[in-house]
Amino acid sequence: MPRYVALLRAVNVGGTGKLPMAELKAMCVDAGFADVETYIASGNVVFSSKLGAPKVKAALEQRLQAYAGKPVGVAVRSADEIAAVLKANPFPKAPPNLTVAIFLDEPPPKDALKDVKGQQDEEMRLGKREIYVAYGSGMGRSKLKIPAAANGTARNLNTIAKLAELAAGDEKA
Repeated sequence: MPRYVALLRAVNVGGTGKLPMAELKAMCVDAGFADVETYIASGNVVFSSKLGAPKVKAALEQRLQAYAGKPVGVAVRSADEIAAVLKANPFPKAPPNLTVAIFLDEPPPKDALKDVKGQQDEEMRLGKREIYVAYGSGMGRSKLKIPAAANGTARNLNTIAKLAELAAGDEKA
C-alpha cells in the first residue's frame, strides 16, 4: 500500500483553534488511512492508503474543514516524492535548519521568483512542485515575500529528511 506524507497549511499549534496532533491522527484513521504517524506539532502526518494522492488530499481536507470550520489546505506527497524533494535540494552546503522547501499543489510558474519582495541574503530556486529557499541569516530576520508561494506550506530540510525516513518505513515514531 502506498505511503504518503501530508503537510497541513497554516496549522495553529497553540492557542485558540489549535489542532492537536492526536486529532489529526484520528482524522486520518477515520479516513481509512493505515500506519498513521504524526511528526512534530506542525501539521505533518505520514500514513499508508490505497487511495491515490488526489483522493487522499480531498478526504483529509474535508475532515479538516469539518473540524476547523474553514478550509485547511493540505500538500500531499508520496514517499518517493518526499525523498526526491530532499535529494533535489539545490543548496546542499546551506544549513538544513535554515533551508526550506515550500510545497505547492502545482508546479511553480517559470517566473515565480520575479515578483519577490524583501530579498536580502536569501537564495531561491524552483523545484518540481516546490520553491526552495536558503535563508542566509535565518527565517526569523527575513522580510522575504514570495507571492507564488502564498498558498504553499514550508518545511525545513531537517523535517523533510525525517518525514522521508518515516514515509520509507525506516522507523516508527
